Amino acid sequence: MLKSGSYWCKGRRDSYSSTEWSDALSLIVSSHKPRPTVTADSRTIPVGGKKTLTCFVEESADWMYNWFRRTSVFSESQIIRDGESDGAISISQGGIYHCRGGRGNPVFFTEDSDPVTIEKRVSNKAVVSLQPNWPLIFSGETITVRCDIYRGENTGWEYEWSRPNSDTIPTHDECRIGSAAVNDSGNYRCMGKQRWDSYSSTEWSEVITLTVSSHRPKANLSADNRGFPVGGSVTLTCSVNPSSSGWKYFWYRGETSSKPLTGPDLTVLSTLQITVSQEGVYWCVGQRGTPVYYTEYSDSINIQRIGTDTNAAAVTRQPDWPEIYSGETITLRCEIQGGDTEWEYEWMTTGSYKPPNQNKYRISFVSPLYNGDYWCMGRLKRAQRNSTGWSTSFKLTLSYNNPQPVLTVSPLWLSPGDSVTLTCSVKHPSAGWRFFWYKAVPKPPDISDMYGFFGHHWIDYRSLHNSYSYELLPGSTNGTEQDSYIVHGQTHTAGYVCRAGRGDPVFYTQYSKPKFVWSGDVHSAASLTVSPDRVQHFTSDSVSLSCEGNSTAWRVMRFFGDGPPSHCFSWGTMSGSTCHLNHYSLWLLNAVHWCESGSGESSNAVNITGNYLIILVSPVHPVREGGSVTFGCMQRTGKPLSNVTFYKNDKLVRKSDRAELEISAVSKSDEGFYRCEHSGGVSQQSWMSVKSSSSPFPVLLTAGLVSGIVLIVLLTLVLLCWYKKSKDTCCYRLIQSQRSAVVHTVDQDENQQQLYSSLLHGDVCVYETIVGSGITGRGELADGYRNVTSQIQLKALGKRKIRVDAAERSDYSNVNLDSSAGP
Repeated sequence: MLKSGSYWCKGRRDSYSSTEWSDALSLIVSSHKPRPTVTADSRTIPVGGKKTLTCFVEESADWMYNWFRRTSVFSESQIIRDGESDGAISISQGGIYHCRGGRGNPVFFTEDSDPVTIEKRVSNKAVVSLQPNWPLIFSGETITVRCDIYRGENTGWEYEWSRPNSDTIPTHDECRIGSAAVNDSGNYRCMGKQRWDSYSSTEWSEVITLTVSSHRPKANLSADNRGFPVGGSVTLTCSVNPSSSGWKYFWYRGETSSKPLTGPDLTVLSTLQITVSQEGVYWCVGQRGTPVYYTEYSDSINIQRIGTDTNAAAVTRQPDWPEIYSGETITLRCEIQGGDTEWEYEWMTTGSYKPPNQNKYRISFVSPLYNGDYWCMGRLKRAQRNSTGWSTSFKLTLSYNNPQPVLTVSPLWLSPGDSVTLTCSVKHPSAGWRFFWYKAVPKPPDISDMYGFFGHHWIDYRSLHNSYSYELLPGSTNGTEQDSYIVHGQTHTAGYVCRAGRGDPVFYTQYSKPKFVWSGDVHSAASLTVSPDRVQHFTSDSVSLSCEGNSTAWRVMRFFGDGPPSHCFSWGTMSGSTCHLNHYSLWLLNAVHWCESGSGESSNAVNITGNYLIILVSPVHPVREGGSVTFGCMQRTGKPLSNVTFYKNDKLVRKSDRAELEISAVSKSDEGFYRCEHSGGVSQQSWMSVKSSSSPFPVLLTAGLVSGIVLIVLLTLVLLCWYKKSKDTCCYRLIQSQRSAVVHTVDQDENQQQLYSSLLHGDVCVYETIVGSGITGRGELADGYRNVTSQIQLKALGKRKIRVDAAERSDYSNVNLDSSAGP
């Protein structure tokens, strides 16, 4: 340190001649020896590989490097390189390495570097295993975890373990756990190190997982039957839950017996099954391992001999449907065939509730707690020792889930003259079900019920919860035996649901998911318009859907795939009565859209599709027969197209130099799916619907005829009631006929088989049924034929004018007149 500083020099020739002073040289003398640093690109040498170590001294130069290696922490260092200017060295052996630097003459040495431990991997493979190899170990069992080294001839190994919750590091090839506990659970692995070179080792073995249960398992005893006839037997099965291997089982009979069954008392079928042919209480226990580890004893089972006399007992269930659901009402009966009827009854069951000692057991709200086997027997009241013996077992198994029927509708898109067929499918349709049919009427929008903020997104609970009220369709109050129902005259978009019921009291299934039929026809009460006015759109388009009609509250709905209908808030932005679609929703778009009003009406529906490159320009609404229509083909770039090919129902219609397909006089045969192609680009296909252009006059005439018949029937009813009252009798709206009536259905000509136009504003249907009566030979009504049924359902007559629109006709009308002339 004292010699540190700046130094100058100059030369003299004589006392008066000298050089200038040199530039200053700064000398810094450190107070301590430097310590070199060793770096390694890896601390492990792979099988057959090498690694590089580097030694360097910071902020100085001209060093020569020496390298040293030790084979263990207790051995002396051996020099492996002496005085090389290159500080890097390539090594292929494991060990403890360090270096030092030297320079000058005499040589000045640095301190030794910090040691670096390098391990070498050998080709041998370590494998860890469990003995015995059971997937689940129970608390208190003995288990051994073993490490085996494979490949290679060297047998001199020491072992290193990685195991959970242990401060001790075993060096042997096995780790024995004398009484396993939960904290012994975890991952185990091992590796082997050569005794003569502790820095040469195998790779770590694959992990094996040990799972120790916290409780002692309990044996589970089951029987294929609780009773057997004379000469018969019962099969008993003993098992451990949760299932595991290695168990042997011992069997016992009697409440206090401590001696296992052997020899003639049983027949061994397998390690876990036996057959017995003696009455009594049976139980079992399992054991495994060395030392022996026992399960807890099983619950006991009482095995009875079944009587074989003429008064045999049998358990029956009413109703005898193939499947019973939780919540239904059933009755179990103990029936004794033949002989005396003065019996007292006794029941036995594996279920949670034992039936009372009566011949029948009514369960008003059955649940899975009643699952199990049931037996019964009878004893004569006057001779208590004479009994039927136990019946054979009756297994009661209940289904946990309330079934949900599946509703299908046909057709999905309405055309004038279509009838809608609803089909309700349930499991075991013939098992006493009656079917109930409903129209799904939209509930008024309630923002608080439909939306909520979850995380960073608004969630549309409208799609998760039921937003429809269900109104029974006519003739469905008591259900129908048939699993199908036909709706005539439906002209507008509508949703339907169904459910099934059976029993007394009636047990109902869940409601089916709503299914919709869609109409493209626009009506003034509720209509949907699309902007731009086309069915297909580019994924980059700004698309808006607007609702108009007799309401101030609207919601725009979408139906996509098999999911539930969802509200605009899920895939767009609602502003007043207009929904603006998000751009991302057009990428996956191929969905039906429609409006629902606060008053429960539904608009026309539009199936909107999105495409990235090319779209078909087609009409949004149905086209009237005789009118004209023009299809277009557009690219996203907006450039004019030529050589465009148009297809209908995947069949070539026309190749056009222009990007248009014009139909000047549309007919019903033009209805179908259309698409276009250009230069390899293909649009989605869209449906064009064609509606009839027939005059509304026949409908008005038919409606007037039906109205006249109704007025005549009403007048007849008034006269009949007046006549009956004059004789101090009651006038009923419906008097059941004593004789069968021939039902006649009044149909119009073939072109007008069903009347569609709504007699009221909206989609109101009129249902009429008139059951006629016989006429005597004198032209008088016979007493047994004074049967008239008239039901007319008209809605909102008070504030609306009756309107007939040829494009929107709907009339459910069946007029049944039964008249027969006598001589």
